[in-house]
Amino acid sequence: MKRATGIGGIFFKSNDPKTLGAWYRDHLGLDVTDWGGAIFEWGGPGSEKGMTIWSLFKGDSTYLEPAASFMVNFRVADLHALLAALRDEGCNVLDRTEESEQGKFGWVIDPEGNKVELWEPPAGQ
Repeated sequence: MKRATGIGGIFFKSNDPKTLGAWYRDHLGLDVTDWGGAIFEWGGPGSEKGMTIWSLFKGDSTYLEPAASFMVNFRVADLHALLAALRDEGCNVLDRTEESEQGKFGWVIDPEGNKVELWEPPAGQ
């Protein structure tokens, strides 16, 4: 019997779902629907090859700071161009990036204080 076969969704509470949804639409390009969510179809028509990662961090990890107990990671095509655009749009972009064999990483804080990780995978992934 198969058990979990992938991530079905990422869900979190919001003080103002319409406003926060609009921020994700306007600044990260999510196709936020009338019901308030966005659907990513990996392997579907027009999609990129990709994967979704599920990972746990130790309780004393500082990696998610300043977020609470979760962080969403979005795959992006050009990390540095997107970070520059987000800064120009007045978003709270953290002043650090990281590069490793896993790709390039940067972070932005959404209007409700949630840390969002932006990931540009290595070429060919």
